[in-house]
Amino acid sequence: MRYQISGKQIDIGEALQAHVRSEIDTSISKYPGRPTDALVVFSRDGSAYCCETVVHLSTGLTVQAKAREHDIYAAADASVTKMEKQLRRYKRRLKDHHKERAQPVELSGVASYILAASEDGEAEEPETLQPIIVAEMETRIPSLSVGEAVMQMELAGAPVLVFRNEKQDHGVNVVYRRDDGNIGWIDPNSAR
Repeated sequence: MRYQISGKQIDIGEALQAHVRSEIDTSISKYPGRPTDALVVFSRDGSAYCCETVVHLSTGLTVQAKAREHDIYAAADASVTKMEKQLRRYKRRLKDHHKERAQPVELSGVASYILAASEDGEAEEPETLQPIIVAEMETRIPSLSVGEAVMQMELAGAPVLVFRNEKQDHGVNVVYRRDDGNIGWIDPNSAR
């Protein structure tokens, strides 16, 4: 597994990096999913330390956690504990998907844009309906089953997830959290 452990405007030593690697290895090894890479970022928040941990699994899931403590080692441990709690919650589902999936999830690169927001006080009609592009970047869309997509969205704590449905000729689908607490699924291939 590849690790990227860094600090924002703080220096982290080899001992902390070794501690983080060992804690992540210990907690992830209990669960299926073959981790591919981990990103750990430490930062200061007043008198406390923040630790943000993101681990990508070969099943396509991304497990992420954030913790804030007054000791940097405690922040790392709390972040890994939160991540382990998420994995424990989805252990049965992860095992089921792990048995079915022989290959890692395929990721497709697509263009992603950030559009300028309109000003609140703008009373005039805009000259053109074309949005102003502030930034252009590449994002990756995973090829998942609907169940895996829902699990990925819940693990990430995201309100929406765009994915390619691997069961239906790689059509682009969306799962999202509805206001009533249920999960919605948009499948353009099943349009009548």
